[in-house]
Amino acid sequence: MSATSGEAEAATAVGAPPGALVSARGLTKTFGEKYLAVKGIDVDVLAGEAFGFLGPNGAGKSSTMRMIGCVSPVTGGVLRVLGMDPATDGPAIRAGLGVVPQEDSLDGELTVRDNLVIYGRYFGLPWKACRSRADELLEFVQLTDRADSRVDTLSGGMKRRLTIARALVNNPRLLLLDEPTTGLDPQARHVVWERLFQLKRSGVTLILTTHYMDEAEQLCDRLVVMDGGRIVAEGSPRDLIATHSTREVVEARPADGETARPAEVLASLAERIEVLPDRVLLYTDNGDDTAAAVTHHHELNLASVLVRRSSLEDVFLRLTGRTLVD
Repeated sequence: MSATSGEAEAATAVGAPPGALVSARGLTKTFGEKYLAVKGIDVDVLAGEAFGFLGPNGAGKSSTMRMIGCVSPVTGGVLRVLGMDPATDGPAIRAGLGVVPQEDSLDGELTVRDNLVIYGRYFGLPWKACRSRADELLEFVQLTDRADSRVDTLSGGMKRRLTIARALVNNPRLLLLDEPTTGLDPQARHVVWERLFQLKRSGVTLILTTHYMDEAEQLCDRLVVMDGGRIVAEGSPRDLIATHSTREVVEARPADGETARPAEVLASLAERIEVLPDRVLLYTDNGDDTAAAVTHHHELNLASVLVRRSSLEDVFLRLTGRTLVD
């Protein structure tokens, strides 16, 4: 998908790369007189990619998304979305966006199909086009057999898929997803991931916020790690792990839950260690050898010792000193 001439001009004006659908420079968001939720971040999202904001609650992810979605005014800095300024072109930008909010806002008393048809009318689509688009989207999100069911009879995963379908009614170029799978069971999450992957393959640009490290690794081509309103790292999931962590991690869990003593005894066995409330993490490029050395310390009374690959959660722990779900 190529950028229009207007988007190219806007990208040049803010120093963004060609093809950027979203560009921010020094973007800030303040609530009241003192609370600075977003603290001068620079972001570019390119057409056709899946871009993520990773971080815990309160990191500034949702505030940034609301500014991109033109539902919260920019406090400072420069923001361009689809080549336009949200301050002056909000309605035009919103017409080209699809939005999946953190909380479902479906009409529970209407049928599944009617939720899509009526939403399509908000964009000025004719009734016939709305019905056709609704049927197409219900097939895409695998809800055709529930088309005439009331929304309040659906499971949480079904409602989430319907919310994604509703966001696609206007054929958006850019889809914003705020915590798209929060509260879903693992099976429902994977169904949503598969649908989002298909959207990316079709050329839709995705921007999502999440505090699930596995979700970010599965879906995102690039992401930024946010903490305290700032970007603390940026890159692909693989590059971030390679830069900020080791290849493998050994997890040692004490039987009595006391981590201070194991951390002291095992500190010399790894490049670095992290002490969590219930386990000690040892960062190493040779997990099997390190795990073997850990198990030799019988005096520690360890309940389990396991080896796993490094993840984005380890990256976040390294950068901020806490886990993604703190």
